[in-house]
Amino acid sequence: MKKNYASKLVMSLFLIASAQMASAQQNVGDLFKSGPADATKLINAYFDPLYKGLGVGLSDGWTNTAKSKGFLKFEVRVSASAALVPQSARSYDVNTLGLNNIRPAVGASSIGPTAFGNDQEGGRMQIYSSNGLPTTSFFNLPQGVGFHLVPSAQIQATVGLPKNIDISLRAMPKIKLGDDLGSLSMIGFGAKIELLPLFMGKSDKFVPVDIALAGGFTQYKYSLPLNINNTANSNQVIDAKFNGINIDAIISKKILFFTPFASVGYQTSTTNLKALGTYSFDTGNGTSISYTDPVSVKKKDIDGLKASLGFQLKFGFFKLYGSYTAAKYDLFNVGIGLGIGQ
Repeated sequence: MKKNYASKLVMSLFLIASAQMASAQQNVGDLFKSGPADATKLINAYFDPLYKGLGVGLSDGWTNTAKSKGFLKFEVRVSASAALVPQSARSYDVNTLGLNNIRPAVGASSIGPTAFGNDQEGGRMQIYSSNGLPTTSFFNLPQGVGFHLVPSAQIQATVGLPKNIDISLRAMPKIKLGDDLGSLSMIGFGAKIELLPLFMGKSDKFVPVDIALAGGFTQYKYSLPLNINNTANSNQVIDAKFNGINIDAIISKKILFFTPFASVGYQTSTTNLKALGTYSFDTGNGTSISYTDPVSVKKKDIDGLKASLGFQLKFGFFKLYGSYTAAKYDLFNVGIGLGIGQ
């Protein structure tokens, strides 16, 4: 698959929420008004389903069979995942966040949609000074994108090594998604070893299934320039890294061109997100306040077991994949591949 086609796939699937953020940057920027501590809590609450959805997507789609590739046999595959955001993760209540300088305005709701919540503004907030006095500065919690799926994409090449081992590389150079959508890059490494030949030698042919152990690491890097009450040399940008690690035990059975598989495993993911630059806001009392690098988020989003069911269809050089994964967020994955060998 040509690079520009793969890039367009990722552009359309990854971080669709950033388009919403870019088109309503002032609303998201309002979260910064009350200072770094409150801003970090609000950013965490708003983007929590993005963190978790990407967390499960990062560690998905590595393989759809326990059978390893023959020596120097290869495959290139492109797949897309959609993590399902549960109802409980589509909104948040500011009264539960422990905010210091933000409270719902009189008579207003304390509920706001998360990034993958409903496409409507949240409750109206009022900012209070550090000594607890109300200011005349108000804002609405930002709206969600209006759908409840977190997309991610995987671009991967796999080659077979001796001893029933194959290794995979996920890579995508930095792609500029658009003037208002920032840039994205990806890197990842994975490996799989078929276990029955390792322990049984040629006797493994008498066992009617294939069994393997696999693992992988994937990282997305994302950068989004901001323009929130921007001034010269403010250097406003969102800088984020999303890391995912998985280990899976896989069992599969080839039946002509159809190979069903099942797997169980462990996955973990982390987010490291920063809002860098200088941000200035009118306090509503005839004065202004500025913050530099106001948000820094470093947290573990996913840490637990997962289980998958799926299939591989092989027609000559062409392969079609599909799977469902039960995890922190349930996940669907589909993909296509071109290659030589199993």
